[in-house]
Amino acid sequence: MTSITSRWRTTTVLAATVTLLGGITSAVPTVAGAAVVDTSASYALVNRNSGKALDVYELSTADGARISQYARNDGAWQRWQFVDSGGGYYRVRSRHSGKVLDFPSTADRAGLVQTTDAGRTGQQFRLADSPDGHVRLISRASGKAVDVLDFSAANGAQVIQWPDTGGTNQQWQLVKIGAPGNVTNPIKGSGPDPWLRFHNGYYYLATTTWNSTITMRRSRTLAGLSSAADTVVFTLSGRPSGCCNMWAPEFHLLGGRWYLYYVAGQNVPDYNPTQRLHVLESAGTDPMGPYTFKADLGSTWELDPSILEHNGKLYLMGSAMDGTQSLTITPLSNPYTISGARRTISQPTLAWERQTAPVNEGAEPLYRNGRTMIVYSASACWGPDYKLGLLTLTGSDPLNRAHWTKSPNPVFQRNDDHGVFGPGHNGFFKSPDGTEDWIVYHGNTSASAGCGMERSTRAQKFTWNADGTPNFGAPVPLGAQLPAPSGEPAG
Repeated sequence: MTSITSRWRTTTVLAATVTLLGGITSAVPTVAGAAVVDTSASYALVNRNSGKALDVYELSTADGARISQYARNDGAWQRWQFVDSGGGYYRVRSRHSGKVLDFPSTADRAGLVQTTDAGRTGQQFRLADSPDGHVRLISRASGKAVDVLDFSAANGAQVIQWPDTGGTNQQWQLVKIGAPGNVTNPIKGSGPDPWLRFHNGYYYLATTTWNSTITMRRSRTLAGLSSAADTVVFTLSGRPSGCCNMWAPEFHLLGGRWYLYYVAGQNVPDYNPTQRLHVLESAGTDPMGPYTFKADLGSTWELDPSILEHNGKLYLMGSAMDGTQSLTITPLSNPYTISGARRTISQPTLAWERQTAPVNEGAEPLYRNGRTMIVYSASACWGPDYKLGLLTLTGSDPLNRAHWTKSPNPVFQRNDDHGVFGPGHNGFFKSPDGTEDWIVYHGNTSASAGCGMERSTRAQKFTWNADGTPNFGAPVPLGAQLPAPSGEPAG
């Protein structure tokens, strides 16, 4: 988390998508015909000519923001809900902004925009059948079709209306996202450094905001997190230290209260050297608070706080400079009070921990059958080879570096065939019925995407090897249909 890029968009076409996008695939999502639209579902609208998806340009939530086409990534800004307007017409609502598609005029080449839903005829469309299960979207006000300007196949190309000719640039495939009982990644389109918990019937998700707010999403289903609202649970504004640039939030239930750990720094141009660890405390047992500020945790640069529990004791894990960026551990007397010196337990000594830059960070505890492990992120987050490594406590003292054994090879890393780069900064959660283990992490869709807010939150089930270590498999491609966690409510 030491740099930010200017790219805010994912740019790689999904490996697991429909055949019209130019590749041979499996698990092709359900395609709706004109007469079969599920008004409770979300759809990606994929143009037949370009293979690109209907997209809210630059992720805007503003009235009048233009609609474009972009390489399909299934982010909320490419997810659309059909709202019945009667008479065979629908309003098409963005899952990202809550606004609907609108042609403000009936003129040829009028640009498609999003506006607040007022039920006007310019916001209503009927679905006209086209060959091979495609549809044309016909404006009720103008009788004209939704069209990609000049047959463009470029990312960001403008979407307009034009007399209905039936051309391929006016044909769209409605790809249903997250069929009942399934989940597709990403579960949050702009969600670096995710932390996810299932608690009392709900999933809760917090991610880096890179501003002065700490936000959280809540949903009954894992798939529902993709369209859930971000709720501000705490505002850091006004704090002299730790006011801004909030990274890597984690919330842990300890002694009947939630403690929310995070990284933040000062409001200065070169803020990175000011980043420190801090903790909030909840008033009760609701993960969304309310929270009050509890403590600063150290006075030197440190990132990625998490909590290790071992033999009834608490330890604060982090990442600090010890000749290079290394994993640290500090004893705690309670969830908010440091009670001893910080120790280094791992440095990036292996070649795969030193790609682009030598880094160990994002330590996360993993427990099974009496074994205590740490899964951590290695190499530079701003490179495509950010990945996960494994430490196992083979002695009795978590503060003693010699009591930790590092696995010689990474346990989770990039998969170019799946279009996943830099998977890391993970957490773990159980399925609602407690029978499945899941990993949550962030990843990029291109090798050059970097270490900013374009990283998206993903999740997938994992298993265990015969030697008791986790088997995370390969990071799955965006859009692949995964069975939802076991025990989720039906419907």
